[in-house]
Amino acid sequence: MMMTHVETTVHYDNGYEDEYMIQEDEWDRDMLLDPAWEQQQRKTFTAWCNSHLRKAGTQIENIEDDFRNGLKLMLLLEVISGERLSKPDRGKMRFHKIANVNKALDFITSKGVKLVSIGAEEIVDGNVKMTLGMIWTIILRFAIQDISVEETSAKEGLLLWCQRKTAPYRNVNVQNFHISWKDGLAFAALIHRHRPDLLDYSKLNKDDPLRNLNLAFDIAEKHLDIPKMLDAEDIINTPKPDERAIMTYVSCFYHAFAGAEQAETAANRICKVLGVNQENEKLMEEYERLASELLEWIRRTTPWLENRTPEKTVAEMQRKLEDFRDYRRQHKPPKVQEKCQLEINFNTLQTKLRISNRPAFMPSEGKMVSDIASAWQGLEQAEKGFEEWLLTEIRRLERLDHLAEKFRQKATNHENWTSGKEVMLSLKDYETATLTEIRALLRKHEAFESDLAAHQDRVEQIAAIAQELNELDYHDVAAVNQRCQSICDLWDKLGTLTQNSREALERTEKLLETIDQLFLEFAKRSAPFNNWMEGAMEDLQDMFIVHTVDEVQSLVAAHEQFKATLPEADAERQAILGIHSEVQKISQSYGIRASIINPYSTITTEQLLNKWEKVKKLVPQRDSALQEEMARQHAHERLRRQFAAQANLIGPWIQARMEEITRCSLEIGGTLEDQMTQLKQCEHIIVTYKPNIDKLEGDHQLIQESLVFDNKHTNYTMEHIRVGWELLLTTIARTINEIETQILTRDAKGISQQQMNEFRSSFTHFDRKKNGAMETDDFRACLISMGYDLGEVEFARIMMLVDPNGTGTVSFQSFIDFMTRETADTDTAEQVVASFRILAAEKPYILVEELRRELPPEQAEYCITRMPAYTGHGAPPGALDYTAFSTALYGESDL
Repeated sequence: MMMTHVETTVHYDNGYEDEYMIQEDEWDRDMLLDPAWEQQQRKTFTAWCNSHLRKAGTQIENIEDDFRNGLKLMLLLEVISGERLSKPDRGKMRFHKIANVNKALDFITSKGVKLVSIGAEEIVDGNVKMTLGMIWTIILRFAIQDISVEETSAKEGLLLWCQRKTAPYRNVNVQNFHISWKDGLAFAALIHRHRPDLLDYSKLNKDDPLRNLNLAFDIAEKHLDIPKMLDAEDIINTPKPDERAIMTYVSCFYHAFAGAEQAETAANRICKVLGVNQENEKLMEEYERLASELLEWIRRTTPWLENRTPEKTVAEMQRKLEDFRDYRRQHKPPKVQEKCQLEINFNTLQTKLRISNRPAFMPSEGKMVSDIASAWQGLEQAEKGFEEWLLTEIRRLERLDHLAEKFRQKATNHENWTSGKEVMLSLKDYETATLTEIRALLRKHEAFESDLAAHQDRVEQIAAIAQELNELDYHDVAAVNQRCQSICDLWDKLGTLTQNSREALERTEKLLETIDQLFLEFAKRSAPFNNWMEGAMEDLQDMFIVHTVDEVQSLVAAHEQFKATLPEADAERQAILGIHSEVQKISQSYGIRASIINPYSTITTEQLLNKWEKVKKLVPQRDSALQEEMARQHAHERLRRQFAAQANLIGPWIQARMEEITRCSLEIGGTLEDQMTQLKQCEHIIVTYKPNIDKLEGDHQLIQESLVFDNKHTNYTMEHIRVGWELLLTTIARTINEIETQILTRDAKGISQQQMNEFRSSFTHFDRKKNGAMETDDFRACLISMGYDLGEVEFARIMMLVDPNGTGTVSFQSFIDFMTRETADTDTAEQVVASFRILAAEKPYILVEELRRELPPEQAEYCITRMPAYTGHGAPPGALDYTAFSTALYGESDL
């Protein structure tokens, strides 16, 4: 069908006319469209329009008739632009149709296209030439104009893209959009270049264009979602195919394959983001596991250290002390290392999260670094007084054992003395005694009363010791109290019996006239002397506990004083023996035949002699014991001096290393690697110094095993050295980690060494107190010196970033993080959303099949299990919300 030609030219607002808007030789000299070209344009443009209209659930059959009322034309523009046009007129009158077409033409004009000689009336009247020209204008604007390859656009860009993609293929030479495509090899080459799995190019024959074209068109329609816009015969049977039809067909191939390249780029971006996220999640899980194990160990250990239930014996408390030493030497040091490593892992994870623009890691409740530090502080608080309590308890038990043994000795001696006294006082032999015997009984009773008074102090001592055992909570205090009560009850009874006996004797005293004065004198003098010897034996056998040489010397001086009294005691002994000798002499001189028995005393000369010999034997034994104790205390003094000599060297050495680490961490003269090298050297020196600490621990153990509790030669205790050593190990490890973190931040953010030195120099200058942290005013001054124009609101925002806990100070690490964040470029949530939108073909949701097709299996399954369902209108079942997922990755929302 031939139609009158009316000149149509499309103008763009970019300053020039696209010359290809009118095909060369497209219209003949009589201004008529070539029938073959018209037929090709009809097919191509109709298929192109239907490829878009089917998204809205409709299509066209006749291109000049179906656009006459303007409704489908407006719908086509809405589909391809993604914008809403004004509401169409629903009337069927001519002016309604013209109004709809004008709305469509106005929309095209609003996109920067000037339509010349194309009016709404021609479209409404079904003018084929005008309709085809209008559709071509739409194709140019929305399908071809945005194509750009190496600074060429539209037709030239599309042609250059075809030439690049088909260059490696034999028998293909694309120079135009008509005869270069007649043999079908160019179409087949484009398909094979991007999807080699769809056809075998080596089996195609240039001399069989019909097969080549049909194969390419069928594959494009079946596998690439490109509708069949031309028949192979339309191209083969035309000497020069229509350029507009070919350009339209080829542009569909461009958009199909260009979308695939974008999808691949988008998939790579998503894989990168997800890979970082998966690695961070593994680090988080490892932190949670290590934190749980350390907190569980602290939870199990703290109650053991807090338990202050004393044992009943020294041996049991010694075992408890040994268990505590095993805990300090074997169990705690690995946990100190684990705690330090946990803090290092936490800092490394937070640095990686900041570098990848992820939200900071918040551990589970109760597993923050501060929670672990608090639990550790509770452990050390419980540990702090545990050893002191153990040693105090051991000393208490030793004193209790000493007091208990002393109680038993005195009680036994007293019980031996009181044995039979109750029976003796209960006798009524005075009733049948002669006057002489009565006198004897009276004197004997007086002697017994003297002896009884002498034993009063011993009973009071026994009661005092029992009272002290009660106050010190002796474990077998019930038996002590029972025995003490028995002694006191018997003593009271003896007092009553003695009083009763005296009264009886006094009633018969007038009957007594004579008594042997010598026996009486013997009894009176021998009883105190005997009591003195028993007391001396007790003192000489008394155990002693001393802790210094001065205390031993005090005991030696007291013993020397005792020995000075021995000559006087010996004179008293000889005097008492002289009384007995006088009795024997009188008895022999006056021929007394009766049995000579002292009625006033039970003490015999043999007893006095035996006890005196025992006293003389105990004196040198006491001398020997005191000399041995003196030697032991001198040995303790040597241990004190040996420990002090080492401690007075190690303590200042640890302090010097701490100062060296501080100087190295604040040094700005060299690179971070130089600082790392210095810190590693310092760490090596510290590690090699460990044998000195171990040797000091050994000396300390010897001192404790010798029960030496004080040392006036040094102010350093083993606890001070341990705490200083553990702090030194923690400080060097933490400082090395901080330098490693700065290196990691520098490398990840692309910061030069000069920038890092400038940051450090600025920080050091404004760190007024030189304590590794800037005050708020110092930090403001630092930012102003670096060129920041700060208002109150902006400065408050920056302070929230560098000091989230509101401490009022800014650490060097926070300062470095802020400066690198200000200068570095990182992925954002918007970039990830844009990448997902490309994979989803511009839909607001994405399907499981699309994720599995575009992403590797591991990342695809990761997205499927974590991406929430899409809740928007019109989504198919199983649609996923990639926008919510992407923002959640960067902490901007919650899944």
